[in-house]
Amino acid sequence: MANSGDLVKITTKKSSEEGILMPSPDKNIIMIKLSNGYNLGFEKKDVTKMTVIKKGTPTKTTAGKIIKNKDLPTISILHTGGTIASKVDYRTGGVVSSFEPAELVGLFPELKEIANIESELISQMWSDDLRFAHLSLIAKAIEKQVKKGVKGIIIGIGTDNLAVASAALSFIVESSPVPIVFVGSQRSSDRGSSDAGMNLICAARFIVESDFGGVAVCMHNSAEDDNCVILPANKTYKLHSSRRDAFKAVNSGVIAYVDYKSGKVAFVDKNHMKRSAKLVLKTKMEEMVGLLKIHINMFPEQFEFFKGYKGLIIEGTGLGHTPGQVPNPECQVHKKIYPALKKLIDSGCVVVMTTQCIFGTVNLNVYDKGRDLLELGVLSGQDMLANTALVKLSWLLGNYSGKEVKELIGKNLRGEINDKINYQKEFN
Repeated sequence: MANSGDLVKITTKKSSEEGILMPSPDKNIIMIKLSNGYNLGFEKKDVTKMTVIKKGTPTKTTAGKIIKNKDLPTISILHTGGTIASKVDYRTGGVVSSFEPAELVGLFPELKEIANIESELISQMWSDDLRFAHLSLIAKAIEKQVKKGVKGIIIGIGTDNLAVASAALSFIVESSPVPIVFVGSQRSSDRGSSDAGMNLICAARFIVESDFGGVAVCMHNSAEDDNCVILPANKTYKLHSSRRDAFKAVNSGVIAYVDYKSGKVAFVDKNHMKRSAKLVLKTKMEEMVGLLKIHINMFPEQFEFFKGYKGLIIEGTGLGHTPGQVPNPECQVHKKIYPALKKLIDSGCVVVMTTQCIFGTVNLNVYDKGRDLLELGVLSGQDMLANTALVKLSWLLGNYSGKEVKELIGKNLRGEINDKINYQKEFN
């Protein structure tokens, strides 16, 4: 009798196919996973024969625990939910019940050749449920794992806010003796095109084969299954809702590439952050920090809403602008916007300008609108991504005085700001 995970041959009147037997959502359908990773379904009434070629072999465990290889380093995988943590075997489609290390290695068997795996579920949630408080929980889990002596940490998270979370941790983690790599998956694990396994395996290989000691992101480099890219934690943007190569570095280069088949790590950034002697964390985050995107037809009440907030990031147009002047009668309401913004700043709220353009930088000295904003007390976020500026400002307000916050928001602390942006012929 064939069971899920067995390599089988399915024969019909028209053809025959080999693949790994998967659990089927329909009792009348037989599902197999082909060697190319894609799933194929057959109606039971059309199947004339099913032959077991090779029985599936479960991961060897002792009392639910993997027997560790003393010659390999240990990597800890911290889960916060998301597609990367889906409980479906990416090879067989079999559902698992938890995030235990044995089950993870069962899902991604290549891992046991790279490192010993430990695992912890921090919180099961969608990444759009992420709050500043969760970032402190992740930091505490990192601290616990480093004390245990692991050689690297992988953080599995939903891709929608993966880049935001990685940016926040790049500030919280001032120095680290181990690499901390954020990994996500754009395609669920029951799909043949899933990127979960490859992203996770490449992240593990990067940890083991490099001297990197900061926070980074590991995702698919292209639509192909050939290599992953290691991206800077606070200069990365999700540019596509579903493509596997959705994550790109913005106003920055990549850190490294990891070849999936060979496991070779090729560094591009020769000045990447190295591992330090000890872990230094500053985990406090100010809750009352907001983000306002500028758009047409704005009202002063949209700025007044942030009364009582400690910080506000404005995602302005172009070089960093908001409405506020009255060039014609239809813009009369705009004359109330600057006073609303000034009142907010005078209340003690730190207001920082970024641009809604993906590439490029803020420059408040080019047009009179920018100079108006400078006179009101708006600070330049330079080429920080809006979400990076959001988490940086929250972190600064949680750990420094008001005067220090205003001085540090425009300074490059973790590679989030470029002194100079080089011209790129193509920036996609």
